[in-house]
Amino acid sequence: MLENIRLSFQGIWSHKMRSFLTMLGIIIGIAAIISIVSTIKGTNEEIKNSLVGSGSNTVNVLLYTQGYTFNISSSSDIPFGITPVSDETKKEILDLDTVENVTCYTERQGISGSVFYQDSTLSSGSIRGIDTSYFATTGYVVKTGRNFIDSDYQKFRKVVVIDDNAATNLFGKTSAIGKTIEINKVPFTVVGVVTKSAQSDPVIKNISQYYTYEQDKLSYIFMPKSCWPITYCYDEPENVVVRATSTDDMEKAGQDTQSILNKTISSKQENFKYKADNLLEQARKMQDLSSATNNQLIWIASISLLVGGIGVMNIMLVSVTERTSEIGLKKAIGAPKRTILAQFLTEAAVLTSIGGMLGVAAGIGMAQVINRISGVAVSIDVLASVVAVVFSMLIGIIFGLLPSVKAANMDPIEALRRE
Repeated sequence: MLENIRLSFQGIWSHKMRSFLTMLGIIIGIAAIISIVSTIKGTNEEIKNSLVGSGSNTVNVLLYTQGYTFNISSSSDIPFGITPVSDETKKEILDLDTVENVTCYTERQGISGSVFYQDSTLSSGSIRGIDTSYFATTGYVVKTGRNFIDSDYQKFRKVVVIDDNAATNLFGKTSAIGKTIEINKVPFTVVGVVTKSAQSDPVIKNISQYYTYEQDKLSYIFMPKSCWPITYCYDEPENVVVRATSTDDMEKAGQDTQSILNKTISSKQENFKYKADNLLEQARKMQDLSSATNNQLIWIASISLLVGGIGVMNIMLVSVTERTSEIGLKKAIGAPKRTILAQFLTEAAVLTSIGGMLGVAAGIGMAQVINRISGVAVSIDVLASVVAVVFSMLIGIIFGLLPSVKAANMDPIEALRRE
């Protein structure tokens, strides 16, 4: 085999231009496929990051009624038979293999006219009563001041942490720390300002993604869950946020969590169900649409490989004709058919493998050029590159088979008579 490979390189080197032109179809085909595959993978990752958020892996599991998210405006809205998430339920969710962290919260939306600082008020936003794991789960980090501490919960301290949007709307450029705000006429002291970490922010590149994440631009006020009844009601239903162990586990983590939570709802409340946001499914649908288009381009690029394979067959037939005397001499001194067959098949495979490797290099270069010129995201797929080289080798074997069989079946006497 090593001798056949050496002879193959020797034959290719002795006809450099002819060999390069033969490989050109393979190079163009492989380069086109690699660049398209790299674009597909990069675009899919960009779609996933845009919708799901790079590295956040959080899934909202919200209470729904009749197809809409359930919101509480007053104590009369609280449904019977849906209790706050118990510690046992929370532990059951946390024990799931796909869940890294979990948090529960109560919420009031549409807080216009209920939050004041001197003459300033919030026109829109949300107030949430949170547990100790909320910020760690959802990706908030402290910008100024401090986070809640255990004694805030234990001693029912009337303190709040606000996000940077609320801080700007209420206090402008002055520091929010230590200021007192009123929530439903109850004074609370601001002890911290938080912001979403850069890792948990989704990449928004079009209007539909903007509306998907428009709520992230609202003002948020957070208070310890133990203080929630000071301004609102006891035993309100809670929503849940889970952080999955990986982006690919988000769908399963959300589904398993909603199943656990739905078991806690009274059988009399048939109109209420917990449902997980499935942003991963949205991303998958967009990826499928993108891939369907690009897969057509791959098939078109594959035509170049077919043309390249025909070129290999043609040049190998020429090579067999040129080396008829050599083939006759080898057969005359006892070389079996399989030796002749292996020699020419190896030469065809080496020729197309070199073309495949050059095509991979050209494809990676093309992908980078596409990225620089158009800004389309690309991601080099190592597996696709390896498969491309192996596939190009198979093309050499398949299209080199006919010339190799022709060489192996030559009559040695007839072969030696030719000049």
